[in-house]
Amino acid sequence: MSEQKVPYKIYLQENEMPTSWYNMRADMKNKPAPLMHPGTHQALKAEELTPIFCEELVAQELDETTPYIEIPEEIRNFYKMYRPSPLVRAYCLEEKLQTPAKIYYKFEGNNTSGSHKLNSAIAQAYYAKKQGLKGVTTETGAGQWGTALSMACSYFDLDCKVYMVKVSYEQKPFRREVMRTYGASVVPSPSMTTEVGKKILEEFPGTTGSLGCAISEAVEVATKNPGYRYVLGSVLNQVLLHQSVIGLETKAALDKYGIKPDIIIGCAGGGSNLGGLIAPFMGEKLRGEADYRIIAVEPASCPSFTRGTFAYDFCDTGMICPLAKMYTLGSSFIPSANHAGGLRFHGMSTTLSQLYHDGYMEATSVEQTSVFQAAEEFARIEGILPAPESSHAIRVAIDEALKCKETGEEKTIVFGLTGTGYFDLVAYEQFHNGTMTDVIPTDEDIAASVAKLPKVE
Repeated sequence: MSEQKVPYKIYLQENEMPTSWYNMRADMKNKPAPLMHPGTHQALKAEELTPIFCEELVAQELDETTPYIEIPEEIRNFYKMYRPSPLVRAYCLEEKLQTPAKIYYKFEGNNTSGSHKLNSAIAQAYYAKKQGLKGVTTETGAGQWGTALSMACSYFDLDCKVYMVKVSYEQKPFRREVMRTYGASVVPSPSMTTEVGKKILEEFPGTTGSLGCAISEAVEVATKNPGYRYVLGSVLNQVLLHQSVIGLETKAALDKYGIKPDIIIGCAGGGSNLGGLIAPFMGEKLRGEADYRIIAVEPASCPSFTRGTFAYDFCDTGMICPLAKMYTLGSSFIPSANHAGGLRFHGMSTTLSQLYHDGYMEATSVEQTSVFQAAEEFARIEGILPAPESSHAIRVAIDEALKCKETGEEKTIVFGLTGTGYFDLVAYEQFHNGTMTDVIPTDEDIAASVAKLPKVE
């Protein structure tokens, strides 16, 4: 099909939306290692997880054999408010770069939460309501997940308690206020409201916090309050499952015009966006039906894929959560206060970690000043102010397009634009004022944290 017939924006019709989520684990020969009890070092059973998570979500978390799981009608109806999201051909960016590459991005910022996080938030809130719970607790980094969950909980009339990483709580006050507008209570983490928060503050006085800290606090509150469960916006298998709607729509839109991507790029923090975007393409790789180059992009300040260790570790700083086998910098690792708050997690999804370990995808890390250079260039050319997290993928997409310019190769590049950056203007201000810095952990910093990994045979 001639490229003139490919529009700037490829929209699917409402009846072309996915009716089922895709579970990559069903097609993996090497399954992700199971979650492990931190005391017994035995694989966790469903009944051990249900005091923390909703029952139906536990079933999805542990399901390694069902390739497609039906999306309940109530969730599909909610999706229709902002889905299908557009797949955009970046003609203007291609022209500016003078590259023969064809660049597409899947834009997930066209809802009030400003990001892809709503795809899983509404699902988790639905299952909590279906179970008859009073409310849920969670953590949030940059605030996209907390915003999305507060919206979802408001829709289902559930209480929502959010522990927001302290540095983001201070950097992004307006996102905090959006959460409160939807009825959520928002606490900067670590805090003095939980026992684990007090312990972390005692050990790390003045800390700016981390996702690992906030997870510990949210889990403690959920397990101590009857009628509450904890929900997570990334990392878990259930979240990647819900986010597969991104990749399924992307593939359907590309197939509509006979387009096969060569390179698929996603930012990587805990894995929700990356796992969702690549899901159906990875499925084809796993089944031997097609091949793609898949690139995970992470911040140089928190490089769990590129400099981490593949081992069992706690998902939280307070070490009260189950152990997960993943690429990790160690649960005691506190990343620098960079502006990509959603990517400041010490570990990575067990599913993505196993796929990376088995060579199905590659990873790279980028410094935040170069990320914001790409963000500004993209905003000026394509007209969307991107979130700092998304801008990691933009950076590498531009770099790959420039490589095509050098070689003359006409590759097709697809990347995930996870959301907008209108609540991240403090970061843009620092970039424009020249006060933004790049903080990269030393080998000694990482080694000290990794040395504390739990000893698992």
